[in-house]
Amino acid sequence: MNRDIIVYYKERAKEYESIYLKPERQEDLKTTTVLLQNLFAKQSVFEIACGTGFWTEKIAETATSIFATDINQAVIDIAKQKQYSKKNVSFELADIFELSIKNKYQSLFGGFIWSHIKLQELDKFLAALHHSVLPGGRVVFMDNKYVEGSNLPMTNTDQEGNTFQTRTLADGTSHLVLKNFPTEAFLREKLADKASDLEFIHLKYFWLMTYKTRVE
Repeated sequence: MNRDIIVYYKERAKEYESIYLKPERQEDLKTTTVLLQNLFAKQSVFEIACGTGFWTEKIAETATSIFATDINQAVIDIAKQKQYSKKNVSFELADIFELSIKNKYQSLFGGFIWSHIKLQELDKFLAALHHSVLPGGRVVFMDNKYVEGSNLPMTNTDQEGNTFQTRTLADGTSHLVLKNFPTEAFLREKLADKASDLEFIHLKYFWLMTYKTRVE
């Protein structure tokens, strides 16, 4: 069983967007699209873990520009094939924990990435990201809520409390994938000294969190 999440998403690239075809999630997807387009309207956006560009394409309709990054070239190649009518999206291969980006952006978006960060690495993760956003800039995270029957069950838990799912791809390979499901209380506590104007939005299958980086 493969435990490397980077390898998993590389191998999953071509079948990744099938997750968005689940009938029960369509209403949440529509609601989220409108929310994100409103939040990022007329903003320069730094997107981390853009994946195959599913959300990049939607946000690009209202954003001024998007600098979209991912650690996997395989998914970036797919994302580049999406339709960006405003020609306002650029892509770059980047590791979240080793960002060498000099520009600072008005907003940052991380879709379905929080759940793949180890609990013991969250502070390092947030510090790296906040360094890329202008003081007082907006940060938006979106991720899954655990709904039995719609999400795969947890199959492993490590000593730090991280939880894992066993996932099987179309080629039959099995992968143990880090997937944490944080509570609103946990997220608020983690960002208590790092954010202001934090808002939390509960949908049935997803959660969204939006806040502003603190001005030192």
